[in-house]
This record gives sequence, structure tokens and C-alpha cells, in this order.
Amino acid sequence: LEQSTHNRLAASSNLAGPTNKITAKISQHMSEFLQLLQPVIHYNLHLILPGLVAWVLFRKRWRKAWLIMLATMLVDIDHLLAEPIFDSSRCGIGFHPFHSHYAIITYFLILFVPNTYVRIIAVGLLLHMLTDIQDCLWMGFLG
Repeated sequence: LEQSTHNRLAASSNLAGPTNKITAKISQHMSEFLQLLQPVIHYNLHLILPGLVAWVLFRKRWRKAWLIMLATMLVDIDHLLAEPIFDSSRCGIGFHPFHSHYAIITYFLILFVPNTYVRIIAVGLLLHMLTDIQDCLWMGFLG
């Protein structure tokens, strides 16, 4: 009885080898696909999400609101202070001055200024930070 249990365990471990290789290969391909998808999602969120939010929140002047929100991408000028300027493996939140936690709190507080255009700027800056935060989370997930 003990010998037959040993034979069954040996046979099942032989089957596990190919299964583990297939699983590893699928995992590798999925990781490569997600790494290709990450910048597509990132830049689409920077471009399309402000348009959707502008249409929902500022419908009467959504085109102007969208352009203003797109202009808030100039917040990335702080990348010029970094060495290297662009590093795909670096999370910008907390690293760049205009992406600091203090800056994000300031952008949130600007929402309460009673001027529509100032609020549009604040929304654009916060959407930008949310996009960059999701990018940092994505980087952490992909390792």
C-alpha cells in the first residue's frame, strides 16, 4: 500500500511539471500584455477622462472645460527637475514637487474657490493626480 501511494505521488508530480510551465508561460504573456496596456490606459485617462468629466460637470461649456483640464497637464513641467526627466519605473506622486501630497491637498482646497474656471483647473489637476496614482498602483501590481 505504501509503495502504490508513493507511485501515485510520483506520477502526479510529473504531471505538475508541464502544468507549472504552462501556467508560468501564461503568466509571463499576461504580464507582458499588461505592461503594454499600462501606457495606453495612462495616456487615455489623461486625455479622455477630463472630457467625460467636463461633459458631466460643466455641460454648458464642456469643450472649454475640457481644454482647460487638458492644459492642466502642464503640471508635468516639474518632471524637468528630475534626473532622468522620464523614468517609466518611477512613481511621480510624492516625487515631483507639483505631484507632492501637499500640492494634491492644495488642488483639493482650490475646489472650494467660488469661481467656475478655478474649479475647472482644480478638477483637471485632481484628475491628473488620480491618473498618476492609478499608474503608480499599476506599477506596484506589475512589480
